[in-house]
Amino acid sequence: MRLNRPGWSKVPEVITALFWIVKVLTTAQGEATSDYFVHAINPYLAVVGAGIVFLGVMALQLRVHRYVAGIYWLAVTMVAIFGTMCADALHIQLGVPYWASTVGFAIAVAVIFWAWHRTEGTLSIHSIVTPRRELFYWAAVLATFALGTAWGDLMAFTLGLGFLTAGIVFAVVIAVPALAHRFAAMNSVLAFWFAYVITRPLGASFADWMGFPRSAGALGWGHGTVSIGFTLLIIGCVAYLSASRIDRAPEPSHQAPGRTPAATGEPALASTDRQ
Repeated sequence: MRLNRPGWSKVPEVITALFWIVKVLTTAQGEATSDYFVHAINPYLAVVGAGIVFLGVMALQLRVHRYVAGIYWLAVTMVAIFGTMCADALHIQLGVPYWASTVGFAIAVAVIFWAWHRTEGTLSIHSIVTPRRELFYWAAVLATFALGTAWGDLMAFTLGLGFLTAGIVFAVVIAVPALAHRFAAMNSVLAFWFAYVITRPLGASFADWMGFPRSAGALGWGHGTVSIGFTLLIIGCVAYLSASRIDRAPEPSHQAPGRTPAATGEPALASTDRQ
């Protein structure tokens, strides 16, 4: 397989408000699901099992020839579950402080972005049209999920803000890239990844607030109940995306696979991909 062979886009082609809604839902679902399984069964078995499912889903995502909403969001959901388990394992099983894991994952994210940009010249989500770019993309997604998990726990536990307060803080922070992009001409690629990282602790904080017992300052609904609720919401949203295709770019009848502007480097994306 040629890693630089251009083809169809493998990720959402149009970033809508629903994209961000589903993204936050997957982070919340991943947090609740991870918390449920690591307490309901042996945590080592939970991590291994989640890892096997994660690899299977990622193999399916990498195998399809273009973006398929159901497969893509299933992959994001499994990244949320497995990434959360890995980040939590560092603290719970290995005793790594939240501040240390936060710094470590932040460095990992920076290294991935540096290598991605150095290799491909772009970090734009609209450029995921080759196998190599897709591999960089999913590495970044997994690292940002782990970073967001550690960061959210740092805010809630180490800094003592609690789940609800931490969630409100991240809800305010996520508005920063949107406002900066709109009113201060913030780089669109930077704004996207800034918001992408924040969705993780945002969703996880509210999921913890709903799922943890009242003694922990939460609502006490239970992680299993919260997981099922968010799963149903994700299924509904993804079903709508599949039916409406609002996150897919129009397909000109004269354009063949591999001849999208992103794949060929034509001017349509040149102004953003190199930012």
